[in-house]
Amino acid sequence: MSAAFSQGNVKTRFCPSPTGLMHLGNVRTALFNDLLAKSANGQFLLRIEDTDRERSDERYTKALMADLTWLGLNWQEGPQHDEGNGPYHQSKRQSIYDDYYQRLVTADCAYSCFCSEEELALQRKIQRSAGRPPRYPGTCRNLTAEQREEKLSQGIQPTLRFAVPQNKTIAFDDLVRGHQQFDSNDIGDFIIRRADGTPPFLFCNAIDDALMGVTHALRGEDHVTNTPRQLMVLDALGLQSPTYGHIALIVGNDGSPLSKRHGSRSIEELRNEGYLAGALVNYMSRLGHYYGHDDLLTLDQLAEQFRIEALAKSPAKFNLEQLYYWQKQAVASLDVRGFWLWAGSALENRVAAEHHDLFVATIKPNVMFPRDIEHWISLLFTTDFMLAEAQHALLKDVPTDYFKQAADFVAKNGCDYAGLVAHLKSTFNIKGKTLFMPLRIALTGETHGPELAKIMTLLGTDEVKRRLANANL
Repeated sequence: MSAAFSQGNVKTRFCPSPTGLMHLGNVRTALFNDLLAKSANGQFLLRIEDTDRERSDERYTKALMADLTWLGLNWQEGPQHDEGNGPYHQSKRQSIYDDYYQRLVTADCAYSCFCSEEELALQRKIQRSAGRPPRYPGTCRNLTAEQREEKLSQGIQPTLRFAVPQNKTIAFDDLVRGHQQFDSNDIGDFIIRRADGTPPFLFCNAIDDALMGVTHALRGEDHVTNTPRQLMVLDALGLQSPTYGHIALIVGNDGSPLSKRHGSRSIEELRNEGYLAGALVNYMSRLGHYYGHDDLLTLDQLAEQFRIEALAKSPAKFNLEQLYYWQKQAVASLDVRGFWLWAGSALENRVAAEHHDLFVATIKPNVMFPRDIEHWISLLFTTDFMLAEAQHALLKDVPTDYFKQAADFVAKNGCDYAGLVAHLKSTFNIKGKTLFMPLRIALTGETHGPELAKIMTLLGTDEVKRRLANANL
């Protein structure tokens, strides 16, 4: 491990805005920050960036904390874990931001801007028509004190802009993308305080990272252009900046931003559908990070193998089939108790206690979600199972007396699957699907599924005989 990641000296963070339910994209950011912290025996900080008064909602804060906890992404500092750097809701830190605003104004690093949105839109239109990139031209930068007072007397509520120094190079080494360099002349003076007095992301995010001692911050590549602005603010205030790493975004198979039409759902929706936390964590950890194998790992194991240099620079494509793969792996890893905890008590209570272990051993390779468990419970633990017309149609080419021979064998020998198969094979001189498929359809109504030997044991001799007789109709 490099010096930058020396043991115990790393603090990462996840700072969501509680304006909606969390999806794979923002949770993957949390996961990578958690893995980076764990890999260095460091700390993972949670901060709630709720300065958007209109859209922020406490119910989303509770939901995102529940999602993180369910996934095992436990923060060591933040809400419910105050380490002396709180409050951890930005809506409660306004006095802190006000203090730093005043410091910037006193140092002539910030100024009031009275431009209306209409004026700014017109300026951008003119710049674009002239082939220049749209940025603030500094209209209010050189207003006199008298001019500012006159604007204020008119009731205009100004924003506060950072005065970008000219002819400066802002450079930083990105953990993922390598050396980055920006010319300050290409960056217009940007707003650090809205007209209502609240801080935009650029400002409060940078201030809080510095004050809370964040050393490393992994975030989406859409924030790359924010970084030079935040570095300039922190430099003007004499505050330490974290080392940034900008990870590639998640996209659909068509290369467009991930959305519901690609199969993306919120973490809450995925949990309610029956996805296991281990499946999501293993899937997300490989969306933009190369592990070199497809072994199902715990969070600690994922952290042990997490490497910054293994983070990809190109977009990570969401693949529903890959998510299914990890769900199957996670289900396969469950022990009997874990299986029933996942399935839920409503399903567990529908299976007799003496069948619990065998039922799990029988169906586990054939289920991905609790709804699949319910399907097999409904098929196997009912006394009125009957084949539908379409299922009978699949049996039209079965040899005459096939089911009678099968039922007679079971009546004499019980649920001896191997013996039954051998008997039918020698009696009718058949093999392969012709031998096995009629039995499967007769006993389950399905053309594929769990091992028939275990199915027969679960059904019991009397029910097997009844189903075989029903198939012979």
